[in-house]
Amino acid sequence: MFTGIITDLGAVRALEHRGDLRARIGTSYDMKNVDMGASIACDGVCLTVVAMGADWFDVDISAETVSKTNVGGWAEGGRLNLERALKVGDELGGHIVSGHVDGVAEIVGMQDDGDSTRFKFRAPKDLARFIAPKGSVALNGTSLTVNEVDGVDFGVNIIPHTKSVTTWGGAKIGDPVNLEIDTLARYVARLVDWKG
Repeated sequence: MFTGIITDLGAVRALEHRGDLRARIGTSYDMKNVDMGASIACDGVCLTVVAMGADWFDVDISAETVSKTNVGGWAEGGRLNLERALKVGDELGGHIVSGHVDGVAEIVGMQDDGDSTRFKFRAPKDLARFIAPKGSVALNGTSLTVNEVDGVDFGVNIIPHTKSVTTWGGAKIGDPVNLEIDTLARYVARLVDWKG
């Protein structure tokens, strides 16, 4: 489990196709404090550490994960939002995030709003019903509050601090974004739809 509070900006150092996709990710985490098999959210995708060095870790990414996320667009040198898994007693500053991406949204608008930037996203139609004003979403692993919803489009504001410590400072219209809907919304919808 994660909170959607990004704790490092990583960089893709290498990509290798070998049955699954193997990615080497550079990090400023102290890897002496990371166990083999630990979960790290990489742009919101929960991935397992399978090898590591002083300032990097490797993850294997299945074809299923590549097909449901923006991982297929990763390139060497690309920046990633990173978050280590929660430990008992950690502060829950964002919202409960599983790292199981539901689909890919697209940035369809950006507009300065004071010092912040108002982003407009287009969600896949089958996920749009789970997004509500003042609800939470995780976008590229970042916990954000939804401002408004208009059909499949929804908006969020990203403050200067968030832009400076995540990949959001370099985002542009047309970018694909990993979308994880709020866990509570998923279960409420399931209960409403339940036919027994």
